[in-house]
Amino acid sequence: MANSLAFRAVTKRFGSVVAVNNVSFDIASGETVALLGPSGCGKTTILRVIAGFETPDAGSLQIGGVEMAGRRPYERNVGLLFQHYALFPHMTVAQNVGYGLRYRGLPRSEIGPRVSEMLELVKLPGHGGRYPNQLSGGQQQRIALARALATQPSILLLDEPLSALDVKLRQELRAELKDVLATVGSTAIVVTHDHEEAMSLGHRVFVMNQGRIAQSGTPDDIYVRPTSRFVADFMGHANWFTGRRTGPSEYATDCGRILNVVPCTQPSAEQCDLCLRPESIDLLPATIEAGPNRLFGHVADVILTGASRQLIVTLEDGRSILVLQQNRTQLPWTPGQGVVLGFPPEACVLVPRDSS
Repeated sequence: MANSLAFRAVTKRFGSVVAVNNVSFDIASGETVALLGPSGCGKTTILRVIAGFETPDAGSLQIGGVEMAGRRPYERNVGLLFQHYALFPHMTVAQNVGYGLRYRGLPRSEIGPRVSEMLELVKLPGHGGRYPNQLSGGQQQRIALARALATQPSILLLDEPLSALDVKLRQELRAELKDVLATVGSTAIVVTHDHEEAMSLGHRVFVMNQGRIAQSGTPDDIYVRPTSRFVADFMGHANWFTGRRTGPSEYATDCGRILNVVPCTQPSAEQCDLCLRPESIDLLPATIEAGPNRLFGHVADVILTGASRQLIVTLEDGRSILVLQQNRTQLPWTPGQGVVLGFPPEACVLVPRDSS
């Protein structure tokens, strides 16, 4: 598959701050990549460099095989979708969607059908005569998406596109956005600080930290096999044990507990941390006999979150462990109850001690 975008050794500084530090990546045609990371990690700066709003201090950028150096934003055929819609309040929906087409000199006879096509795509047919203030927040974001796609951009850039919406609407629009991108076959980059949004929208996820890509890969790869403590924590809840490898399939915690892990050669250093996801842990009655990867403790708290429950379990050494259970579980765990935590070796992920 041909590359739609090539980002080569790009560095961008703002005074003494290095916002993007020698970053390189390729994005294939039709692929959606999510840039995930905390505020100030450089993800939005990358988007602005691609759009032409910022000029890199070093490196190169190609879109569709064409070098972008010296090209202004309107010369790049890039579509933009912002967090706050940026619709023109004095224009109707149809005029907003067709704005880029008129700017490019498309004949009026072609603009109307294209606008209608875009409104059908975002499930708002018949809304062309309305004004933005007559639409809900979700409808306004759909119109902003239709406007961004109307010009058939080489690449679509989405900067926190759903963060201004409430949780339920954000989940609904996330699924719709994914369907729209698949339908039109757009190449897209989504900037977000929400790991669920990144995993649900991106074919690949780039986790960024301090101007660099800390890890890239499929959502499953990064969630299940993080290569650093920073990445593991940013991709969701994680329980941590400190200790060292005492063999290819054995890990000794600092409190003296021996845990079984999948045989591996990485990390190469004996001193490393062990990551255990909350959903990988089974809660068993305290009467269960001891065995491999069994830890005794007491339930400290039970938090209902709807479809699932979060349980805080205090182990014998005093550490707190988070356990996530679906509500179909029948056992009524209560605070103070003794329990056994069990988990398979493949749930244990080892990462280098110094890679936080």
